[in-house]
Amino acid sequence: MSLHSSLKVKNKHVRKRNVLRREERVRKLEQDERWTDGNSVYGLPKVRVEVRAPRKHAKEAAAEPEEGEGAPAPGQENGQ
Repeated sequence: MSLHSSLKVKNKHVRKRNVLRREERVRKLEQDERWTDGNSVYGLPKVRVEVRAPRKHAKEAAAEPEEGEGAPAPGQENGQ
């Protein structure tokens, strides 16, 4: 039996790319003010890909209490 099309995961194979296309590199160089009109599009300098911090899941964020919410301050014991 096959899986219904509405239950399939879209963008299943989409991953974080670590290499930019030429047009993306030129755009990034323009933002960093390292590009001027008339430059050659061949032999472009390296451009660092922005790294995003991994997101916390809702369960992990709820499990970690904040400082003012019931967690004793460091160096203090419970009840004192």
